[in-house]
Amino acid sequence: MAGISRPRGTEDLLPEPLARLKRVLAAGLQVAAAHGYRQIETPIFESTDLFVRGVGEATDVVTREMYTFPDRGGRSLTLRPEGTAPVVRAFWESPLRQEPLPVRVSYAGPMFRYDRPGKGRYRQFHQFGVEVLGESEPEVDAEVIGLAWRWLERLGISGTSLQLNSLGDRECRPTYRAALLEFFEPQMAALPELDRERLRRNPLRVLDSKELADDGLLDRAPRTIDYLCSECRAAFDRVQEALSALGIPFAVNHRLVRGLDYYARTAFEVWHQELAGAQNALFGGGRYDGLSELLGYPPLPGVGFAAGLERVAMISAPAPEPGRPEVAVLSAPPADSKAAVALADRLRRAGLSVLLDAGARGLRGKLSFAERSGVRLALILGESELRARTVTIRRMAGRTQESLPLEGVEGRIRELLSSAELAEEGAS
Repeated sequence: MAGISRPRGTEDLLPEPLARLKRVLAAGLQVAAAHGYRQIETPIFESTDLFVRGVGEATDVVTREMYTFPDRGGRSLTLRPEGTAPVVRAFWESPLRQEPLPVRVSYAGPMFRYDRPGKGRYRQFHQFGVEVLGESEPEVDAEVIGLAWRWLERLGISGTSLQLNSLGDRECRPTYRAALLEFFEPQMAALPELDRERLRRNPLRVLDSKELADDGLLDRAPRTIDYLCSECRAAFDRVQEALSALGIPFAVNHRLVRGLDYYARTAFEVWHQELAGAQNALFGGGRYDGLSELLGYPPLPGVGFAAGLERVAMISAPAPEPGRPEVAVLSAPPADSKAAVALADRLRRAGLSVLLDAGARGLRGKLSFAERSGVRLALILGESELRARTVTIRRMAGRTQESLPLEGVEGRIRELLSSAELAEEGAS
């Protein structure tokens, strides 16, 4: 069939998968609200400089994955690839900055990255995330991780593991970077070009290399935890102690880094056993105390996480099928359809979900359409019904019917829908 296809890496969210996505998001927002987080929304597009400065000019996101375009005024804009930098910008440009700290917010919406499409990975995808702004205590890091863990528990998702690491801060990270470069220097000529580029631009990213994951080289590389300053070490210990108090199991993963430059100290990912290989991470997050300054604002500590809803929905339990109308109102030609239109509106205003079929096709076709649509009752208005001011109620499962006065029929409809009659007829 000739036509215009949707862009590669996007998907049409049809009723069932959309219901699943909404269920996953609703659970996240409920858990966030129970932790004192308020929901905000930021624009889908932002100044390109926000992400170049915040995410990091040398990151894959900025160099290869952003959807960037000039507007009619010549300004460079970018469809947001992530939500943290926009949230920090929104904090400083709004009355939030005048509120008592810390400020806790949650957000959700579409993000955009030009990446190779894969299972659960799209070029337009949806994220749910939370941020805590204005608090540097390590226990808040554990709170954010705990919120994410409780979200997965509410969704009934098992088979997860929490991977934890500390990336140090601006005081101790330079020493670690130097040790990492010194370790890889003798191996530089044999490394894949991508990893040589990572070492030149952002050495910590080499720890995330898929190319080096199998040859044991990364296992022998220096570990961030061995180069932490006393403050970072104490903070990391407190995060682990708080997670233990929450009853959340974790594994310290010395190779865990995050893909964006603004992370410091605590970094974490939640992995799932059904997501094999390089794509086993459901989502991640961590602390980003220097991000606000990178964006040109005063210092503002922060910590948060973001999750791709498509990946979480992929392993969550199926959502209940979206509600379908249980009642159809059918006009039977050649009867005037105005009465059917009015009855359907009356029933909807009474709180019922109603499918209206008031077209010119015959009653047989309308009944067939009602049956395929899954309704339980069909209300038929033909010429004889209109003359007698009645309506014929047909039970779709048992194909039995009765005639009732048109006025006050709502009560009988509710009685039928709530009784066992229809279920018994459907099972027979």
